Amino acid sequence: NVFSSHIQTISLRCTMFSVPQSSKSEFLDKARQAREERKGHKEKERAAIQVQALVRRFLCRCSLQKQIRKEVDDYFQASETGTSKRNALSIFKIARKLLFIYCQEDKMRFEKLCRAILASMEVENEPKVWYVSLALSKDLTIPWLKQIKDVLWTCCQLLKNLKPDILQDNKLVTLYLTMLVTFTDTSTWRIVRGKGEALRPALTRICENIMGHLNQKGFYSVLQILLTNGLARSKPSLSKGTLTAIFTLSLRPVIAAHFSDNLLRSFLIHIMSVPAVVSHLNVLTPETHDLLRKFILFLSREEQCSDICVCLEGSHTLCLLGNLIHLGYLNEKVLEEEASHFVKVLTDMLSYCQRYVSQKKSNLTHWHPVLGWFSQTVDYGLNESMPLVTKQLQYLWSVSVIRTLFSDVLSKKLESQEPTPPPPQPSTSQNNLPVKNLFKRAFQKSASVRNILKPVGGKRVDSAEVQKVCSICVIFGNILESLTHLDDLLPKLWAFICELGPQGGLKLFMECLNNDTDESKQLLSMLMLFCDCSRHLITILDDIEVYEEQTSFKIEELITISSFLNTFVYKMIWDGILENAKGEKLELFHSVHGWLMVLYERDCRRRFTPDDHWLRKDLKPSLLFQELEKGKKRAQLLLQYIPHVIPHKNRVLLFRNIVTKEKETLGLVETSSASPHVTHITIRRSRMLEDGYDQLRRLPVNSIKGVIRVKFVNDLGVDEAGIDQDGVFKEFLEEIIKKVFNPALNLFKTTSGNERLYPSPTSYIHENHLQLFEFVGKMLGKAVYERYDGDVGDLGLTLSYDEDVMGQLVCHELIPGGKTMPVTNENKISYIHLMAHFRMHTQIKEQTAAFIRGFRSIINPEWLHMFSTPEVQRLVSGDNAEIDLDDLKKHTVYYGGFHSSHRVIIWLWDILSSDFNAEERAMFLKFVTSCSRPPLLGFAYLKPPFSIRCVEVSDDQDTGDTLGSVLRGFFTIRKKEPGGRLPTSSTCFNLLKLPNYSKKSILRDKLRYAISMNTGFELS
Repeated sequence: NVFSSHIQTISLRCTMFSVPQSSKSEFLDKARQAREERKGHKEKERAAIQVQALVRRFLCRCSLQKQIRKEVDDYFQASETGTSKRNALSIFKIARKLLFIYCQEDKMRFEKLCRAILASMEVENEPKVWYVSLALSKDLTIPWLKQIKDVLWTCCQLLKNLKPDILQDNKLVTLYLTMLVTFTDTSTWRIVRGKGEALRPALTRICENIMGHLNQKGFYSVLQILLTNGLARSKPSLSKGTLTAIFTLSLRPVIAAHFSDNLLRSFLIHIMSVPAVVSHLNVLTPETHDLLRKFILFLSREEQCSDICVCLEGSHTLCLLGNLIHLGYLNEKVLEEEASHFVKVLTDMLSYCQRYVSQKKSNLTHWHPVLGWFSQTVDYGLNESMPLVTKQLQYLWSVSVIRTLFSDVLSKKLESQEPTPPPPQPSTSQNNLPVKNLFKRAFQKSASVRNILKPVGGKRVDSAEVQKVCSICVIFGNILESLTHLDDLLPKLWAFICELGPQGGLKLFMECLNNDTDESKQLLSMLMLFCDCSRHLITILDDIEVYEEQTSFKIEELITISSFLNTFVYKMIWDGILENAKGEKLELFHSVHGWLMVLYERDCRRRFTPDDHWLRKDLKPSLLFQELEKGKKRAQLLLQYIPHVIPHKNRVLLFRNIVTKEKETLGLVETSSASPHVTHITIRRSRMLEDGYDQLRRLPVNSIKGVIRVKFVNDLGVDEAGIDQDGVFKEFLEEIIKKVFNPALNLFKTTSGNERLYPSPTSYIHENHLQLFEFVGKMLGKAVYERYDGDVGDLGLTLSYDEDVMGQLVCHELIPGGKTMPVTNENKISYIHLMAHFRMHTQIKEQTAAFIRGFRSIINPEWLHMFSTPEVQRLVSGDNAEIDLDDLKKHTVYYGGFHSSHRVIIWLWDILSSDFNAEERAMFLKFVTSCSRPPLLGFAYLKPPFSIRCVEVSDDQDTGDTLGSVLRGFFTIRKKEPGGRLPTSSTCFNLLKLPNYSKKSILRDKLRYAISMNTGFELS
């Protein structure tokens, strides 16, 4: 078949020319490799071309830079050698080239460029040389403007990295600042002088354009860095001239923008937050652009102050606050006009700082000199400048700022009237302390003679004047001491308080307690400030300043104030306000209560109030006792804070009831169904202390509080007659306490003159010395518990502590003048507390702690809180011992011409023995020696000895004895009749100063008046 043959032929031919499958794959791989090789070769060629181009460009650029640098160097060298003269165009061209290639290694060339530009501006009468003249060229104005912007920003960049404390860097700071000062204002340009004045507006706009460019780039940040580098250190490294230039530069953009909000904000954040920048500036006068007013008004707007504080954070907010206060100190006029806004800004900033520190508290904290501990990392350079910031903050309570802020109060006129002189008060040892001299400068100007200020009302609470004063009082901090130095501020602030509301004073403030409005808080802040300042002042005034000179407050005003405070505190407690008080109300209560108690304690020591002044007549003791029985909170709080509003008699009854109830609870009182447990002890007279200690020390406290019966055994071993019905036990207590204080026992020692006793530092030689001290404490506590009225004066203690230090006896007074003040029944409780406090901080604190532990095991300290110190003394003191006039007369020394046979002296002893009763004799002794009790071993041991001196003049004119005064006293010759003068005394020297009276009756009346006016030398 023809078709089949054809097919076979084709198949045979295909078989003859076919290629194996493996050879085909190899062929394709080779083709692909060839393509990749050609592609890689092309990429290498292209890369080589690019590298060659980069190298050529780099080499070309290096060559060009080298060429340009050579041209620049040649230009400056030729200019320096004078071979070529600079002109504005040549400087422009060389500057363009330098800026084109500028890098870090060109700093020296840039410095020369700046010097060349500045030098061109100083040439006289050659406009073509002035660099700024190019701004007038139509073709060069825009290029020149761009160039000067670049030059000035380069100056800014360089300023950021300079260290002003390095001399070379300091010179560069001056150079670059001069560039900035020169080209941001036309005032130094010669081109605008004379006929060129018409060019000033156009050139001024160019300057504003330049400043706008710099501001956009971060001009204020640069100035802040420069100021911080130079000022945030213990010793500033920026000169006054440099600071002036920086401040001038910082003000120019603000002034040019007419004090826009954005630029004011930048100025406050970057410039006014630099530590103490105002302190270093010598160009900042109060009238400088009225900056303070603009700052205050800007910051007082809503959210502006808080936004800036958040931006600055704590430390820099404090720096801004210090600078603002310093500006206010420099500009009292603006401060007075914008006082309300100023106070608002201060309050906002202080509140922010408080929140900032509280939010940053953590276990990992850093110390800040003003803000204290918080977690934010501290800038130690900033810390070095904090003393200056602190000084700025202290301007807030400077006299001038306080007078400005409180101008509305201080402008009040206090009407004058004839004062009612207080009854003359004899001096005491405390009156003679140097406190008055220490503070007489601070309190030199006593309050003017004026009407006594009482609540009268009349001022609207919502008036601008009241709001201003209240807002100032909201600022509360460590300013009390400085406020009290203005001794006319507090009485005028009290006068202001008296005029508040329709009726004045108390009712308004009680209403404020029940309101939670901002107005009420401000009024209460004012009251709190008044109380804290007044308490601070009265605490440091001595009796002469309070009672005689009546510094700041008259006695009648103190009476009115104390009545106001007493009622206010009473109503806060009795109306239930205190029970739920917290935060500001609780702080207010403590402020008012603190001021009240200072006045009350002062009155307890030396009366200035009328009888029953402190009592609340609307408080029925029976109702109070009922509420105490029911456990009512207000009754408990009243007893805790102001027990003095309850009559003393009722408090004594309450105290006795408390003791009685405890005895009933402990089963110590005989009832119809049971008899109390009685502890019987047998005591040998010869070993009273040892037997008493052995038999009583192991008794539990409740047994010591119970009935103890004593049986004495005499030296022959025979029981003494008598049945103990408390009398024998009281004798045992008295005798054992005397033995405990015997120096031979070495629990107590005597001073070198055997006049005073003090706890022995070597009491540890007794194995059980601490138990002995505790035992003594229990015995004294038992005496108070059982109403034993023994005489603690027999113990011979004084309010001092003598210590042998390296063979030298050092006397530590527990209170001023304590070494001359014997411990008596009147002051023994105070002595216990004072001695306990002192001994806890000395080598025998363990002994004292044991003694107190024993005493308090019998007497609950809370029971005594309802009494003042004099009232506790009245509660536990016994009868006064009679004064031995013969012993006193025998050991009296005379001066000034007096002698034992002098008629005035004879009259004196006759008056004391015949005309004066025992109480008046005790008052006389207290008047001279400050103690109504005689010395332990008689007047022979009184040091200094009791003395009487003839005086002719008043104390302030007395210069001592002279030959003339002694002779006149001896022969009873008087310069003039002394009948108008009272006897006086110097209690520190036990000296009676007696005028040479002409009649016995005058002496008797004057002496009786003098001693009756003395309320006694009490403990503070």
